[in-house]
Amino acid sequence: MIHIVRAGLGAAALCLASASLAQAVGTSAMASTAPVMVRAGTMVAMTPMAEIASSKVKVGDSFEFTVVNDVVENGVVAVPRGAKALGMIKWKTGKAIGGKSGKFEIEFKQLTVNGKVVPLSGVHRQEGKGNTVGALLGSIWISGRSAIMTPGQIVNAMVAENTVV
Repeated sequence: MIHIVRAGLGAAALCLASASLAQAVGTSAMASTAPVMVRAGTMVAMTPMAEIASSKVKVGDSFEFTVVNDVVENGVVAVPRGAKALGMIKWKTGKAIGGKSGKFEIEFKQLTVNGKVVPLSGVHRQEGKGNTVGALLGSIWISGRSAIMTPGQIVNAMVAENTVV
């Protein structure tokens, strides 16, 4: 009888220790209201909020992006998933004759965290698919496709300067 009680107590202690360890591992990155430094060069993965197509944009147009993963600094979530970022069309070409595809570059400007602006750097180039048959034939009636960036497509930007959020 004593052995059964000891075994039961041992099993209970093991379960408690396992639960404590799982809780400690699961909460390795915690949200904080205390100021946190986001360091220059920190990578931020984002996705556009709406479709961006070379056929519909012009240089200077702005587009909103959403951060797809928490950015963690020293075990604290500095930039939460879902934070909003801003990108601007820096350059574009439309699709053209001879199979040339549309292209555009979007330059990342800033990210907003808890009402504070975090400057971003980086450029993403999006290209449509060319039409090699049109290019080979030299046809003036065959063109390439527009460049399209869709929600869910992940692009990266970097924090431009150390910023406390």
